[in-house]
Amino acid sequence: MIGVRLVQKVSSTRAFAKVAPHVIPALDRAVHRLTRGRFLLSTQMLPGVLLTSIGARSGLPRRTPLACMPEPDGKSWLLVGSNFGRPGHPAWTHNLLAHPDASISWKGHDIPVTARLLAGEERAAAWRAVLAFWPPYAAYQGRVTRQIRLFRLTQAP
Repeated sequence: MIGVRLVQKVSSTRAFAKVAPHVIPALDRAVHRLTRGRFLLSTQMLPGVLLTSIGARSGLPRRTPLACMPEPDGKSWLLVGSNFGRPGHPAWTHNLLAHPDASISWKGHDIPVTARLLAGEERAAAWRAVLAFWPPYAAYQGRVTRQIRLFRLTQAP
């Protein structure tokens, strides 16, 4: 329990927010590649997926390792566009808005998904659940004036 609290405290700092966006995704992609899709390094802190979406501008596949909150149904995941509390929405959120059909690598399995931006009461309920799951998201929201985007990924039929 002390380890989790320490990680939450460190991940809420501005220093972490400055360094993490450059280091964590690169490490995750490398480890995912080396383990042939079976492992993401950042999942030692939070559950994670490797999102493959289509670039909003380029039209090319983009792979982004992301923390996620799996939902109880086992067929949907919440993604938080926190950008580590930095200004501006992360690029992957623009990609999902332009091309909601994507895929994730989840526990070594490639799963086709459809992304939906949450709004209104549905977003508010999901935000409460996300904050209960990982409280540092509140610190990230506190640093920016934009509303952090929340997506629900649902397994495609």
